[in-house]
Amino acid sequence: MKRKSYTGNNVSVSGPYSHAIDAGNYLFFSGQVAKNSTNYIEETGSIEEQTKQCFVNLQEVMKTANVSLDDVVKVNVYLTQMKNFEAMNEVYKMMFKEPFPARTCVAVLELPLGADIEIEVIVYKISNERND
Repeated sequence: MKRKSYTGNNVSVSGPYSHAIDAGNYLFFSGQVAKNSTNYIEETGSIEEQTKQCFVNLQEVMKTANVSLDDVVKVNVYLTQMKNFEAMNEVYKMMFKEPFPARTCVAVLELPLGADIEIEVIVYKISNERND
């Protein structure tokens, strides 16, 4: 299979990776932190603000792949402090409709760019193209 990648407008990368990779009917999206936005203010902001910006960044990449949050089947959330779980969850539940995607949420020691949260997703799409 040949890798096909997608890059979001107004979303920067902080290393040698693609924003998303197409793998047939699945798209694997790299984790986004709030500071991956080229327009994001350098102040970290609240966990609610950071969570919203993570989803804005993911949606920017999704647009280029012609998918949306409705197509998400799995979400991984990384928090530097589990005390932020409830605040993150309040924003998270506004982003998806029921039935909600499968999700993992773990606490980590650190995240890139000094972020307090990083979110990555897996999308299922019906593909009309064949990957060779």
